[in-house]
Amino acid sequence: MPIQIEKDSVVLFQGDSVTDAGRKYDVPDDLGPGYPLFTASLFTALYPELRVKFINRAVSGNRVKDLKSRWKKDCLDLNPSIVSILIGINDTWRRYDSNDPTSAEMFEETYRDILNQVRDNTSAKIVMLEPYLLPVRKEEETWREDLDPKIQVVRKLAKEFGAVFIPLDGIFAQASTHVRYETWSLDGVHPTAAGHALIAENWLKTVLGK
Repeated sequence: MPIQIEKDSVVLFQGDSVTDAGRKYDVPDDLGPGYPLFTASLFTALYPELRVKFINRAVSGNRVKDLKSRWKKDCLDLNPSIVSILIGINDTWRRYDSNDPTSAEMFEETYRDILNQVRDNTSAKIVMLEPYLLPVRKEEETWREDLDPKIQVVRKLAKEFGAVFIPLDGIFAQASTHVRYETWSLDGVHPTAAGHALIAENWLKTVLGK
């Protein structure tokens, strides 16, 4: 179901480098140059009278266990009206570049814990974006064995918690049907400007239901 964003709402973006997008950690209001900025700018241009505040607390390199470790400070204490979460690609990536895997079971357990914290300690609505991967590099084709079960976990949890769900993996796959993967990401993970715009467009369309 779409979310009715009320006046003076606080929208919090959480996740890893895809959401971080190079934001300045020492500037609390900095959204970075990625999809959080695009989303906030477009929404504010359409509904300036609502005075919605957008916050980005994503941290590059994070896995779901890292979100859990900082969840009170970087989520609950901010008392958000909406929490938007995109996490999971590093839970897969670290298996292949550092031999440090996160099982789908542990991913689910930890993700469920942070969602329970949101439900039990705030009145925030939840937006969940599934992690995605574009096979720009040949070795990334093997990552599907690890990533796909985690995507299924996100879909399962979104249904369980009644979250607004954005199927990014499918969105990027469909968007790549007639163009090169590199249109959206040069390394298969981090979006280009067009990739960030595609995420923002689908965030607004799905969350607002228009």
